[in-house]
Formats: sequence, structure tokens, C-alpha cells
Amino acid sequence: MEIRYVCSDEERRTDAVLSVVAQRAAALGIALAGTVQPVDPDAPPEKCNIVLALLPDGERRNVSFDLAPGMTGCRLDPDALEAAVMAVHDRLPGAQGLVVNKFGKQEAVGRGLVGAIGEACARGLPVLVGVSPQWREAFLTFAGGAAEPLPADEDQVLAWLQAACLRRVA
Repeated sequence: MEIRYVCSDEERRTDAVLSVVAQRAAALGIALAGTVQPVDPDAPPEKCNIVLALLPDGERRNVSFDLAPGMTGCRLDPDALEAAVMAVHDRLPGAQGLVVNKFGKQEAVGRGLVGAIGEACARGLPVLVGVSPQWREAFLTFAGGAAEPLPADEDQVLAWLQAACLRRVA
């Protein structure tokens, strides 16, 4: 089982790295399943919408509630996330690897993309996970010591992913 994670203290850096790696992997012919959270450098930094791009085709899914102005609270729509998770599961049979944009609150309690991570590991697929610093300990506990860190560097992450996919084929 090959599972690696990227965790950066820099806001949205992990999202940017995983998005670029997914694009570059696709250009190399690596078939990935999973999710990335695209980063638009021209968009204002807001936490209003959580948009996921499903791999390999980049289909966009908004997995957040539209809250009224001034409202606070969790914006994640669990039903929309579950629909995205089902799409990821459907795409795993044709994948050479799995990318998960975020191990967060849902995953820490056994929901979200935890099942996809387990299925990918059972299939022998390399798994790449984005982890925010606040959820790192929960992720490491979930991974049971099997996960290793990668730097938030597109070239190094892509090199690992490409090599891991090649090892799986060999």
C-alpha cells in the first residue's frame, strides 16, 4: 500500500499542488480517480463555496450550502458530498491512482472519502491525500502509520505519483 499526503501551513497551497499534479498526471496519461479543489488565483479568497473537480475529467461539483449573508456555520452539504463520493467510487475501477483533496472533519469521523481511500488501498492503487494541519493527527491515526509525507511541491509530488503508478504496473 502506497499512501502519501501533502500538508501545508500556507492557505490553499495543498489545493493548488494537488490540482496541478492532477493536470500534469493526466497529460502524462496517468488515469486518476478522486477529487481536487481547484484554485483560481484571480478569485477572492472566500469560504462560501466548496467546489470539487472530479477526476479524471474535471467535472465540477459544488458541495456546499448557500447560506444567507451573515450566516455562519458549516457550509458543507453532506448529500452533495456523498453524491461526489459515489462518483469517485464508480471511477476507481479504471484508475491507476486516487487523489483526495482533503482529509477533513467528515473523513475524521469515518465519512466522506474514507471508503474510497480504503478501496483504493485494497486495489493496490497509490493514494495521494491533501491534509490540513488541523486534521493531520486524525489522518495519521486513520492511516495507521502507513502514510508518508510529501512536500507541497508539484514536481516532487508528481514524481512520486508517476513512480508509484509505474511500480503498480510492473
